[in-house]
Parts: sequence; structure tokens; C-alpha cells
Amino acid sequence: MFDFEQLLLLFIFAVGSLLHGITGIGVTLVTTGSLASMYPLQHAIILTILPSFALNLMTWLIGGERSIWGNFTFYLSRYWLLALMSLLGSLLGVKLLMWVDSSYILLLLAAVIAFYVASNALGKKIILPATTPVLIVTGLIAGIIGGSTNAMSTILLMYLLGSTNDKNTIAKVGNMCYLLGKVAQIIVLRESIVALPKSDLLLIAVLTTTSIAFLLVGIRLRRYLSQQRFRQLVLLILTVLGIRVGWQGIIGLI
Repeated sequence: MFDFEQLLLLFIFAVGSLLHGITGIGVTLVTTGSLASMYPLQHAIILTILPSFALNLMTWLIGGERSIWGNFTFYLSRYWLLALMSLLGSLLGVKLLMWVDSSYILLLLAAVIAFYVASNALGKKIILPATTPVLIVTGLIAGIIGGSTNAMSTILLMYLLGSTNDKNTIAKVGNMCYLLGKVAQIIVLRESIVALPKSDLLLIAVLTTTSIAFLLVGIRLRRYLSQQRFRQLVLLILTVLGIRVGWQGIIGLI
């Protein structure tokens, strides 16, 4: 049987995965923002790695007009440099997570959440020009933030919105980069992951299964539900989480 804390985790991952299925983004912001107020940030990120990995992989490779292999080759061949920069930035970001006081990382996470909420609430999207120098810098910065806070999407979307108007491409390329960020986290944090007790590994397996199930539900509901209303609810949740995470960071520095 699950205790209250484990049931709460299942609920958090279910909501995040449902949002991810409907909109193509959201699982890492919701889960990391929630878990960072419950656990040390590094442990919170470890708990999200495998569920997020599974969701990013499915969103990148499954669905659309192409086969799984078609999605793999099409998006990777066209956005390989962005993917590479995201991977390199993520490797550095995870290192920062281990080197820097977690209070600073929490404040960074709170700032990224605040930026995401404000830009969405105001309906204003910052769009960067689709040039190679901008791609390299954006990919690196997005990777560093993603590796240390799990919030890569807020930065990466600025470039993707400037490079294409196709929502399917934005979702698939974004998830390709998010997936590589998870790979970087697994590489750097592998010893901590292997050292987890069996109970935590079992919990992660259950969270991953739950995430996949609700991702598929979200994909099915995409055509029936209003993305705008659902996003408004998530923005409200993220606002509360951002304030809580920011307060934790401030308290940690005092």
C-alpha cells in the first residue's frame, strides 16, 4: 500500500504528465517545482529523471506523420547542433547542481518559473532569431538551466518559436533536447541513482508507469479539452510552487 507522501507523488506526476500529453511540455516544471519543496533539490531531480526520460522519448518519437525512425532521423538531422549544445550545457548544469549551494539553484528555479508564468500570463513570447550563434548560446544556456533545475523549456522555446511556426516541430524538437538533458543527468548522477534503496527504485518505476499512462490520456484529451483553461490552472499551480521554492532558497541563504 502507498502512504500519503507516495500518493501525493503519484498525483503530482499524473498532473504533470497529463499536461505534457495535452500541450507537449510541462512535466518537468510541475514535478520539479513540487518535489523541490518536499526534498533536497538533487534528490527531487533524481526522482524525476526516469519518468521524464520516458515521456520525452515518447513525445519525440511517437506520433505525427512519420514513423518512429522517421521522427528520429528527421528532427535529429535538422536540429543536431541545438541538441548537442543542450547536451553539453546539461552536463555543466548537473555539475553546478553538485558544486553550488542548493539555495542558489532554488532561487534560479524560482526565477525561471516566474519568467515562464509571467510570459504566459501576459501572452507575450520572447522570440530569438534563428541564427547559428543564437542557436549555440541558447542551447548552452537552456542546457545549463535544464541540467541544474529541470526547467530547460522556458529558454529553449525562445529559439524554437523563432525557427518554426509548426507546433508539432516545436514539441518534438523540444522533447528531443529535454531527453538529452536527462541523459546528461543520468551520466553525472549515475552513482547516486545506483545507490538508491530498492524502495525508491520501485517508487520511480511506479511513477514512470503512471506518467506514461497519463501522458497517453493527455494525448487523447488534446482534441477535446481547452489547452488555454488547462494552462491557466497550471500557471496558478506553478505560481504557488515558484513562491514556495523561492522562499526556501531565501531561507537557505539567511
